[in-house]
Amino acid sequence: MNYDTTTSSELPGIHTVPQPRDKQRKKLAVRLRGIKPYLYLLPVLLSLGFWIYRPLIETFQLSFYQWNLLPTSPKVYVGWDNFKNLFTLPEMGAALTNTLIYTIGVVPFSLIVPLFIAIFTENISKRSRNVYRALIFLPMIMAPVAVSSIWRWIMHPTNGILNRTLQYFGLEEPIHFFTDERWAIYSIIFITGWKLIGFSTLIFSAALTGINKEYYEAARIDRASRWQMIRHITLPLLSPSILFMGMLSILFASEWSFSYVNVLTQGGPLDSTTNIYYLLWQYGFQTFAVGWSSAAAVVLFIGFGLIALGFMKLSKKLTFFDD
Repeated sequence: MNYDTTTSSELPGIHTVPQPRDKQRKKLAVRLRGIKPYLYLLPVLLSLGFWIYRPLIETFQLSFYQWNLLPTSPKVYVGWDNFKNLFTLPEMGAALTNTLIYTIGVVPFSLIVPLFIAIFTENISKRSRNVYRALIFLPMIMAPVAVSSIWRWIMHPTNGILNRTLQYFGLEEPIHFFTDERWAIYSIIFITGWKLIGFSTLIFSAALTGINKEYYEAARIDRASRWQMIRHITLPLLSPSILFMGMLSILFASEWSFSYVNVLTQGGPLDSTTNIYYLLWQYGFQTFAVGWSSAAAVVLFIGFGLIALGFMKLSKKLTFFDD
């Protein structure tokens, strides 16, 4: 007789109990499977940490020191003195006031005019619509320095085509758009807004293409007018994009105007065109007061961060999504 014994693993219907080492391997595999997506994100996270959050942390640190950017010069800890001195400077009041003026002045160019263009060019033929939008978007891709040079020539007080045209229609004295404190800030706002129209129109046009056309067909059946469809269908469904562009306008209006201020007016005349961004740049790279510049950047970061947080909470209450 054959008395060969068979192990339990060879018997049908009987499963072996996994060994402790096999359990550890399975747990490790499960853990690695959960970590794998983060490994793909690791290069991006490292880049963000090095190029964005590291300078941000250093800015917060430098706001408590006095330093002139020279490697051989020591950093002197001054505590909160930079912030105290910042709010006692006379140019800070003018910069904050002008920042508010820039913010309010850019809104028609970033919200009202682009919204009008996007809505009223939506129903024309596709080829014509693309041509219109390409022409409107063209200023956005132009370099700010080149744009500044063009507008300096257009608005020149003696040889500029704008003053020549105004004199043709009866203007007696030429307007000094960039050297007259009554006109300088509004000239910068106009140039900044003119360049933003294309970007905002592109955002609103993209949002319009995502609206379900069946809403308009149902409204036409109910004999709704064009204005009623815009008011009750288009604007509510565009509310996320409108609030998004509103937030960008408030947060970045002064930053968008920085290049034109730097090239055309240098903050003048009599600080009439300076803003918080240009003042920050002056402290950091003209007077080399890095502590003051960092303190201004911290105040700017906290203030605009609170505004952005308020917009995010407001968007949850006011936006309407087509779910």
